[in-house]
Amino acid sequence: MSRQPVALSLFWRTFFYLAILLTGGIVAWVQTLRALEFEPRALQTAQQIAGLVNLSRNALGQADNIQRVTLMKSLGDAAVRVAPQERSDRHEAFEVDRFSERVAQELRSSLGPGTVIARSVNGQPGLWVGFTIDKDAYWLRAESEQVSPMAGNTWMVWISIALLATALGSVGIARLINRPLKQLSFAASRIREGDLDSRLDENTLTSEIREVNMGFNRMARELAKVEEDRAVMLAGISHDLRTPLARLRLEAEMSVVDDEARSNMASDIDQLDAIIDKFMDYARPGETQLHAVHVSQLIDREAAAFRDPTQIRIQSRVAIDLKVLADETELSRVFANLFENARRYGRGTDTGVAEVSVSYNRTGPWVILSVRDRGPGVAPNKLPQLTTPFFRGDAARTAATGAGLGLAIVEKAMQRMGGNLELANAADGGFVVHLRLRRAA
Repeated sequence: MSRQPVALSLFWRTFFYLAILLTGGIVAWVQTLRALEFEPRALQTAQQIAGLVNLSRNALGQADNIQRVTLMKSLGDAAVRVAPQERSDRHEAFEVDRFSERVAQELRSSLGPGTVIARSVNGQPGLWVGFTIDKDAYWLRAESEQVSPMAGNTWMVWISIALLATALGSVGIARLINRPLKQLSFAASRIREGDLDSRLDENTLTSEIREVNMGFNRMARELAKVEEDRAVMLAGISHDLRTPLARLRLEAEMSVVDDEARSNMASDIDQLDAIIDKFMDYARPGETQLHAVHVSQLIDREAAAFRDPTQIRIQSRVAIDLKVLADETELSRVFANLFENARRYGRGTDTGVAEVSVSYNRTGPWVILSVRDRGPGVAPNKLPQLTTPFFRGDAARTAATGAGLGLAIVEKAMQRMGGNLELANAADGGFVVHLRLRRAA
């Protein structure tokens, strides 16, 4: 199986791109500053050391032997020390990197090509410069800190501060860039849940976002108008059909002599009336009043309407104290449609009776209610289409008496209540519906 690519939100994509761009800019500026600092600091260091060597040479050259000893002791207490050279002295070359090579080059240019420059003498670190007065040779030693470029720790501190500022700036910029898109995503999700009154700000300063928001608002208004026209049309058709159906029922009861024929006609009229009720339910406006609903009591009330044990038997395993956040009328309609769907299509092949069980499971702030039958189930490739209006999952059901709106009504009601619907075939046979709703306190 091919691996799915890692999905990142637009916020994090924008953040990472900005962070990479700004970090690259910081690194480039650091390298530029170090290069600009390198040459002047090397020249300044070499000039200072050369000046100290010339000053020490002149001072010692003007003094006699006794005064030289006193002068060297005085210099020994300072940061720069002068000491006589010994034949046994062991020294290490000063040039170890570009900076030290540049300093050594400048010192030899100022003091002479034969000047000895060391980084340590007899194991003592520092910048050691050898010079002679008459036939005497001396060492001048400067501390390492005086002849080194800016410390690496200093650079790291400034780089860390810059990177932290970059991260914070990237977060702020990415949030500002993605705020209108996040609002658009939220509004689109509200439209998907049936809230057609969602609108976006059309006065934003960004012209592209303003045009997108205006187009979205136009689309939302058109969808609201289409939904309103559809509801009015279905309600009108359903209402207009009720009167002739009532007349047909009355005429059939009065004019048809045969009892069986009269019963069949009355049954057909009842089916038509039930189909009209489905149309009315599907066309019902989407306003809901959410409050705590006792699920067990509601299920028992709806199950009581299905009294014929030769067609359906309903068993509830829902706790008495279980409450969900829902609209009681909408939730009643959901269970009524699910029980009716099981009565028609979920009958067992052996008994001819629909065995329905209702169970529940708590998952954090959610409650999952499961309604299951022991029928033949549905072909897996047809499961996603079951909530499509007028669709039936089995070709053999085309002669069924329903309108094909039951599960479409269930899905629409769940969306109105802020929940969702999942349809599946049970592992050991049968069809199961999972209703996910928020748990009420």
